[in-house]
This record gives sequence, C-alpha cells and structure tokens, in this order.
Amino acid sequence: MVGGGEGAFIGNVHRIAARLDDEWSLVAGALSSDAARARSSAAALRLDPERSYTDFTEMARREAERHRVSGDGIDAVAIVTPNHLHAPVAHAFLDAGIDVICDKPLALTLDEGRLLATKARDTGRFFGVTYNYSGYPMVRRARALVRDGRLGALRAIQVEYAQDWLGEAIEAAGHKQAAWRTDPALSGHAGCLGDIGTHAYHLACFVTGLTARSVSAELSTFVAGRQVDDHVQAMLRFDHGVRGTLWASQVASGAANGLRLRVHGDRASLEFDQQRPDELLLRDQGGDETRLRRGRTPAGPTEHLRLPGGHPEGFIEAFAQLYRDAAQVIRARRSGDAAPAAAADLSTVDDGVRGLAFVAATLRSSAASGQWTPIEADR
Repeated sequence: MVGGGEGAFIGNVHRIAARLDDEWSLVAGALSSDAARARSSAAALRLDPERSYTDFTEMARREAERHRVSGDGIDAVAIVTPNHLHAPVAHAFLDAGIDVICDKPLALTLDEGRLLATKARDTGRFFGVTYNYSGYPMVRRARALVRDGRLGALRAIQVEYAQDWLGEAIEAAGHKQAAWRTDPALSGHAGCLGDIGTHAYHLACFVTGLTARSVSAELSTFVAGRQVDDHVQAMLRFDHGVRGTLWASQVASGAANGLRLRVHGDRASLEFDQQRPDELLLRDQGGDETRLRRGRTPAGPTEHLRLPGGHPEGFIEAFAQLYRDAAQVIRARRSGDAAPAAAADLSTVDDGVRGLAFVAATLRSSAASGQWTPIEADR
C-alpha cells in the first residue's frame, strides 16, 4: 500500500476490505513520506520493518527485485494517497511490472489518465480503480435488470450524492481530510465534483451501461474562501437519447452520505439508495412496487453474499467485492485461465479515464455558464 498511514480514513477502509475475503495480505507499504510516521504506521499494522518504505519509487524497485530473486514480492499495490500522487505512484509500479489497484480519481487531469491507460495496456498489467459503490450486490442486481431489458427502453437517469461535512470551512481549522480535498494542488481543480460527483456519474453509467456524451453544468462554492467547488448540478445527454440529471453537494445540511440512483424506462423504473444498500425498488409502469432484498432473491454470478438475507452488509463489503474481483482476475490472468465472471463488473483504468473526461467537460461547461459541452473520453 502507498499512503494510508495513521489518521487516514480511506487507507483503513481499503485494508479492511482487502482482508475480508482472505484474498489479500498486506505485506509492504510506503504509508507516509515522513520517516517517523511511516515507521509508526507500519509498526501499528505489524509490517516487517524491512518492507516499510518512505519512498514509493524505492518500494516499487525493491519489491520488484524481491519478486525476481525470491518470488515473494508484492502481487499488487493499493494506492490510497491524496489525488495528486495517484498518477506518479501508478507509473512507478507499472514501470516495475506490478499490478495496480488505485483509489479514484485516476489522476488530476484527463491527459494524465490517458497516459496511464496507455501504459497499462502496453505493459499488460492489471489496473483497477475502486469505484466502490459498484460492489454492492443490489447495484449489480440493478445492472442485470437493465441489461436484461426489465425496464424496457431507458428514458431518464437521476443520480444524486449529498453530504454536509464541508458545510463550514473546517479546512481552515486544520481538518486533515478537508484540507487536502479543498487544496487544488492536492485534489485537482474539481472539489465536490471530483470527490463525490465522479462516484455519482460512475454509478449511473455502471448500472445503465450507457455513456454520457455531453454535459451542461453549474459548479458553485458556497463556503467563503474555499478554492474549489462544493456543490454541483448538471444535465447529461446519454447514448440513445437518454437524458440525465446529476446533483452532488458537500454542503447539503443534514445529509450524511446520500448517494441515490433512479433509472426510468418505458416499462419500469428502479431506485437504489446506498444508505439502504440491501434493497432495490422496482416499479412497473402503472403497476405495483416490488422491494427486492439482498439474499432473498437468486444472486447473480458476481454477487458475493457473505451473510444470509436480513443480516446487513454495507460500505466495507462493497469495497471488499472489488478486491475479491481483482484477485480473481489477476489469478486467472497469471494462470492463463479464461477471465472470470467478476471481470465484467470490475472498474478499470478505462473507467477512470471516463470519469476524468466527465470532470474535464463539467469544468469547461460551468466556466462557459452551463454551455453544452462534449465529454471526450477517447482520443
């Protein structure tokens, strides 16, 4: 792991998730660039001091050498640093021949993301991006319902992600997580848009199988003195004439972690609320509402149900699904076996590029007073 030292939220989430299905063990880390903090973080996680690093380039080089000499170098690196380091760290490990699992966003800019995608293809390495909400069993059930035509021809997509934790200028008071997320040098020029708007966009595309082709957006900054946006509202034009709306806010008073998706077809609609992740609402045109529940209806091939129905699973388990999927894909590739079913639902570097393309187009649209702007992931 690179990043995720003492006091880091998402690093601990990744560690717990990776261990949950006994597919991965944490054996090495550059947990901090500060030597003392790196040592104390590694000691707390009971890492071998010889495999605790302060320089990620040294870690990539030495772990690759271990693999060549003794065969016990790391199989993959998990990148959980602030955004500005995602691309440099990924390049270092791809160059060393090591597979990558990277927290989103893939990079700070679309051009950086495209370079990473090219390098991943050229090196033949696995490169997963942890859009963790795609790991929920009921999100994958929703994806299957759309794919199987249960909703009919799609018409409209509504997705929202509401939080309130940045409703005040807590970055000015030294709040670590807020400080780097609101610093353009560390997070990029997209604040709320890059942090949670990209999750909302990915969820809409993942469930529907569609790609947005253009966006009309307005970004706002409600907290005085903040350098990045903290509120996003956008209209989207998807493939096949499907229309969408996206709202993301980190200043929505009273909202905790409100990610919600609605997809409407000409036969039925579905609704998913990640704060009730074991349920999916299916509503027929002019008919009844059906509440589908995890573990109470037949699971699909990539829905890993760790507990019986009625025993809630949530955020950590969704993250764990991605790590489980990644392990299966990497293992199959190395053994020469056919790609497992999990590969179809695993987000990769190409999904990361599409997320960056959405961010870039949304920034341009907002700067042009909401002008419809093409989303250009491919070049």
